[in-house]
Amino acid sequence: MTETTERTPTPIDIQGIMELLPHRYPILLVDRVEDFEPKQWIRGIKNISYSDQIFQGHFPKRPVFPGVLIVEAMAQTGGCLIMQEFEDRSKKVIYFMAIDAVKFRKPVLPGDQLVMEVKVVSFKGRICKMRGEAFVNGAKVAEAEFMSMLQDLTGEEAGQ
Repeated sequence: MTETTERTPTPIDIQGIMELLPHRYPILLVDRVEDFEPKQWIRGIKNISYSDQIFQGHFPKRPVFPGVLIVEAMAQTGGCLIMQEFEDRSKKVIYFMAIDAVKFRKPVLPGDQLVMEVKVVSFKGRICKMRGEAFVNGAKVAEAEFMSMLQDLTGEEAGQ
């Protein structure tokens, strides 16, 4: 995600993220978007805190942020990018179709800041394939490829 020209980063705060995604506490796993290039890539942040509910049980004596939630955080970061392409996003939701090539390299612990970098591999119609990498202090802690499908919500699901 190295840019060849100087450009101003495009951040999105938590309010903007909640306008893009239907997720809410405790499953909203993106705290901030640092930068993105529409339809190309996005960089998001998840601050890992010991007060996160998950650490009550995973694991009380050795808290480790679950790998499946790292993958979900990468997917939500990608969702922040894709949902910007739709004006009627409050009437849409993205579902996983596939998760492949997942690798976990190091544990993520309370106090870490998880940086997720997600690139669009392909985006055709309602189906998007992405590749994500997650880092802590510049070291890669996880990576995955995932495919998602955009679905329309019914009137009742969309809150109408």
